[in-house]
Amino acid sequence: MSNYNLDSSQFVSLKTASKRLFKLISERLNVNTAYVTKRGNNAMTVLSSFNEKEEIIPEGYEVEYSGTYCRLIIGNEHNAMNTVNLTKDKLTEQLEVTSQLQVKGFLGVTLTKLNGEVFGTLCVMDKEEKDFSDEDIQYLKSMAEILSYVIDLDQTKYNMSFLTVPIVPITQGIAILSLQGLIDEDRTENITQTALQYGANRDINYFIVDLSGLMIIDSEFSNVLGELVPSLQLMGIETVITGITPEIARHEAANDHLLQAKTVPTLEVALDYIGFKLIEKD
Repeated sequence: MSNYNLDSSQFVSLKTASKRLFKLISERLNVNTAYVTKRGNNAMTVLSSFNEKEEIIPEGYEVEYSGTYCRLIIGNEHNAMNTVNLTKDKLTEQLEVTSQLQVKGFLGVTLTKLNGEVFGTLCVMDKEEKDFSDEDIQYLKSMAEILSYVIDLDQTKYNMSFLTVPIVPITQGIAILSLQGLIDEDRTENITQTALQYGANRDINYFIVDLSGLMIIDSEFSNVLGELVPSLQLMGIETVITGITPEIARHEAANDHLLQAKTVPTLEVALDYIGFKLIEKD
């Protein structure tokens, strides 16, 4: 599966999991601050952070890669860097970030994806001097390993969201969108955005939306039609809905967005409605 490029805001699971671990890490290592960074092309960005008493590292904090502690961590053969006092360490005392943060005790480890690719770092710091032991380093590496699984979870979820918006072009101006499986809030947003972008880029006049593969679990039904149909109509794209099962009909009977759209029983009828006919070759 190819990896799409997630921006920092899309690592929802990583942010949630790290925040739950930060309190444990802070207590175990007796530090004020714990944070996770993501390595970009030229800079390191703090995705999530925890500050027990004093805010030292805010979320969104960004530093050019060449001037970061992260560069020293990732470049270290042991994938870790620790110092009792950043302001006195030869590797860090001249860095601009050291004078900005005014911290002393520091420990950081490389944060990787499960395939070994470097993602960023997991770090802790404190305004007091800290003498971290080998056991402390191994502990932080263990926490980073846990977060590696969460990173892959976010990546997989993001990739799957692209793979589950099947749009089939029929002819110029006509396309079929097949909604299948379970659709949560994230998929609803992605399906709507993808369909709208596809409709604009391909100059689509008709979207046939097939619901025959849509699933309803525990009486919960996605609001995907409530967002998709009105949005397409505002763009001048007519929506023809087909494949409505009895269960979907029961849930959607009172919703105006579905009643406003053209509904037909089968794909063949939908194509006939918009004037498109399949002709069998002799």
